Amino acid sequence: MRGRKGGRIQALLREAEAKRIPVLFKKKDEFERFFPGINHQGIALLADQFPYTSIEHILEIWSAEQGYGLIVAADHITDEGNLGALMRTAAFFGAHGLVLPKDRSAGLSVRVRKISSGGYAHLPVARVVNLARTLEILKKQGLWIIGAAEEAHETIYGFDWKRDLVIVVGSEDRGLSRSVRARCDHLVSVPSRGSVNSLNVSVAAGIIFSEIFRQRMD
Repeated sequence: MRGRKGGRIQALLREAEAKRIPVLFKKKDEFERFFPGINHQGIALLADQFPYTSIEHILEIWSAEQGYGLIVAADHITDEGNLGALMRTAAFFGAHGLVLPKDRSAGLSVRVRKISSGGYAHLPVARVVNLARTLEILKKQGLWIIGAAEEAHETIYGFDWKRDLVIVVGSEDRGLSRSVRARCDHLVSVPSRGSVNSLNVSVAAGIIFSEIFRQRMD
């Protein structure tokens, strides 16, 4: 946006010039029309649509690395803020990939990618027609399907995470769908001591990932 001269803006302009990326300057009102309702901080990058990957590619990434596998499956999370935050959390803990259903789920929109704070660039994402069927495919590849459910009797601290696994998380209002729940080998919960009985999905996932990481470090 024309008139912005901060240090970070200047650094981005120099990098764009070095990589021969064309730069266009727009007045504030014109800029706002392109990006309504987005906290753009005066600069934006136009790029092709996000390139979703395949389940096969995520499995290849897992197979090529040493250590236990960790894939995340999001069961019809429609809130873009929750999905973006989940992506950031999964990328932080080094998940091998994220699986999303094509229908009744948020996709990798501009807002989701922004909320992920760059996490989307480090996390392969596959969109599938049928999430339950995809979980069966992953199970046949040797991955354990572990669902996060607040009513589960087994807590994340009593579960053995030293195995190749898929963590399935659902939306805050509906949780795991019946078909997905039926494919899970185990259900686990984050124990609560307060009067609030649920967590934001990205926060709950972060707690689960942290326990996985702690056990695997032992």
